[in-house]
Amino acid sequence: MPNLADVIENFIKEMFQEGKNILEIQRNELASKFRCAPSQINYVLTTRFTVERGYIVESRRGGGGYIRIKKLKIRNDEFLRELIELVGDSISSSKAGGLVQFMLEEGIISNREAELFKAAINRKNLEIPLPERDRLRARLLKAMIAALLGHEEEKGDDNYDVR
Repeated sequence: MPNLADVIENFIKEMFQEGKNILEIQRNELASKFRCAPSQINYVLTTRFTVERGYIVESRRGGGGYIRIKKLKIRNDEFLRELIELVGDSISSSKAGGLVQFMLEEGIISNREAELFKAAINRKNLEIPLPERDRLRARLLKAMIAALLGHEEEKGDDNYDVR
């Protein structure tokens, strides 16, 4: 049985499947619907609807307060370039995993490619201490994204150099 955070996440994602790119929801109404504290809604929004996963969340508190969730539009080449920028010089395992999951959900990569990405960035396969591990993970992730782009300006001589 899925946990409450998964149920809330799936409910919000189903709302996006109705063709909307922006949702406005009331935190208290959602908490009431799922019989949970508003802080549980906040937890789902801050952990499951992040920029790395393709969402922007705006919140306005008060009596007329709302939560606005915007799903980012994807144009593959432009978006992949933005992902390379977003990764930066260092990235945690959880943020990298979120990016991979988002690319999979948006159809940018296949299940098989997602598994390859995950294997390459897994902390068990990067047996070096922090912060070097997060820097190496970022370089690997950017190189794999650049390989998806397949453009000459993203390539080094015989490899993908995105430092």
